[in-house]
Amino acid sequence: MTIIEATQIGRSGFTGALALFPLMLPTVARVSEEALKLVPVDLRYAALALGAPNYRAFFQVILPAAKSGLITALLLGLARVVGETAPLILTVNANNGTNFNVFEGGLATLPTYIYGYLASGYQTSQARAWGAALILLILVGILFGLARVLGRTKSLKSKAKK
Repeated sequence: MTIIEATQIGRSGFTGALALFPLMLPTVARVSEEALKLVPVDLRYAALALGAPNYRAFFQVILPAAKSGLITALLLGLARVVGETAPLILTVNANNGTNFNVFEGGLATLPTYIYGYLASGYQTSQARAWGAALILLILVGILFGLARVLGRTKSLKSKAKK
């Protein structure tokens, strides 16, 4: 059974998102797991020693300590699926117009735009596809840069000055 049959929505942006989710999930889960493992055990034990229940220790101590790694995991997962074309070709009707309803009608996506125009035999269409590929590359670069900035932790020297 396909995603389109299971949701009974048909080809739409929502089914495209459902198709991209399994591609993003392993990246996010693995990087998040590693970020949570990097939180020192002493920090966990200290929260529990102060009498905090497990859930409160997780939400108030462990999660803030792993925040930068978790943000990085989400942005890396998003960057992973930004350029995926095959799931979108199969689940979303390509459209050149603007559609704000993700449950109905076609959508214009950069990967399907690039795919469609590169297959065209016209020189101007191929030039537009290469321009869209450049935009997609810049978007992924921005996501990685954002992950780098949000994943940065303050150094001990800057904390000591305050």
